[in-house]
Amino acid sequence: MKIKKANAGALTNFEVLDFLRSRGAAKDPTRVYDYLVESAACNQTRESINELLEKCKKYDLAKAEILNIINIRPASPVEIDPIIEESEKRMGEGIEDLIEMVITVLPPPPKQMNTEEEVVAGDEEIVDGEQTTTETTTTTMATEN
Repeated sequence: MKIKKANAGALTNFEVLDFLRSRGAAKDPTRVYDYLVESAACNQTRESINELLEKCKKYDLAKAEILNIINIRPASPVEIDPIIEESEKRMGEGIEDLIEMVITVLPPPPKQMNTEEEVVAGDEEIVDGEQTTTETTTTTMATEN
């Protein structure tokens, strides 16, 4: 493979995923493909990204901030804060508008599977790395009238 333009620009996760798919992603030894398939990039399209880029112009965001918005797809002010430097100072109430626009334009990420097993049987606790089950005995006393 010959590199035509080194560091031509940063790629979105969608662009990387699209490239991997076009090159036979099943053979990806780095597992990047596996990560991207579970991320917000999985459901994005070129049209949705172009629409977001167009609508982001009014917010005067840096390229890196827009790239992170596309990759992360923030859905709350808490998720926007680490992406946009001094977000409250620069945007004020515009943060809510930006979040609404992102939610509207970019499709949601695939639902995350719950990888942790939750055991809800009796009272269980983990002490020193070992799981123990304690039985709870309930005693009822009959009252005489």
